[in-house]
Amino acid sequence: MKTKIFCDIADYNQIKRFNKKKIVKGFTTNPSLMRKAGAKDYEKYSKQILKICKKKPISFEVFGDDNESMMDQALKINTWGKNVYVKIPVVNSKGFFTGKIIRELNKKNIKLNITAVYTSNQTRQILKSINKKTKLIISIFAGRAADTGKDPIPEFKKSILLAKKFKNVEILWASVREPYNYLQSKQLGCHIITIPPSIIEKIEKYGKSFSQLTKETVKAFLEDSKKSKFKI
Repeated sequence: MKTKIFCDIADYNQIKRFNKKKIVKGFTTNPSLMRKAGAKDYEKYSKQILKICKKKPISFEVFGDDNESMMDQALKINTWGKNVYVKIPVVNSKGFFTGKIIRELNKKNIKLNITAVYTSNQTRQILKSINKKTKLIISIFAGRAADTGKDPIPEFKKSILLAKKFKNVEILWASVREPYNYLQSKQLGCHIITIPPSIIEKIEKYGKSFSQLTKETVKAFLEDSKKSKFKI
């Protein structure tokens, strides 16, 4: 199975550029990325993005923190385009599982991206809340887990195994830290990996030999020493 690369970005110009790349099969956004991109009106900004990204799947996240506001926002986001996935956090800020929202939206045949997932137990909870028809992505945050000294790989393996019974479910490797994560996600059998632009560009340069890398590294050190006019 081929692991699809999604671009994790909300910057309008970056989406315009990366939407043209064949390697990029979709996009993911979140409220933090939208804020960083300078979005003032969430809906208006999202619809501007959709004028560029008309066919590739793209995820927009709710930012409500209770069932009522999450449901209201999710239903509105779903109307923005046929390629839209509604992003729902697996829990709210108080730690309560959002299973009721997931179940109701899934029943309405709304495509979902369940985000901020870290464990296979959370994956199990999600799968108990859904049907086997409506498309759903489970985004597991590998990088953030690794940042705390925890190995995310066992949780991916268990989650992928659990999801095998669901042809409508895709496991996504989120919070990428380095290009090598792409190879890890492929080896595990993740359906999707979402990657920031700078790392996608590094992946496009895959294939350099260790010999090339050695020379490039030494040359870079040499050039910097000359620019600094170092003497010993």
